[in-house]
Amino acid sequence: MSFSATLFQTPVMAFPFTHLLLVMVQLTLLGGVVMFFRPLLIGIARALVLVVRPRPTKDELAARRKQRTLAATVQAAPADVGVLGSH
Repeated sequence: MSFSATLFQTPVMAFPFTHLLLVMVQLTLLGGVVMFFRPLLIGIARALVLVVRPRPTKDELAARRKQRTLAATVQAAPADVGVLGSH
């Protein structure tokens, strides 16, 4: 028995070659379509993210920034007082 006959005797032949070829062609075409429409698909995904979790307004961002700076100055103030008191 030849090597190829032994190789193709395995259960791999239970899955027809034409079906395997058809699936490979379909996956290749699907990949090509996805790559062609990638910018559109990325835009749709970003729009869906914005629908689920909207971007904060400029006023909300300014309020957060103000809170952070206020918290940073409050935390830094006691440390500065302690340093000044030791001199």
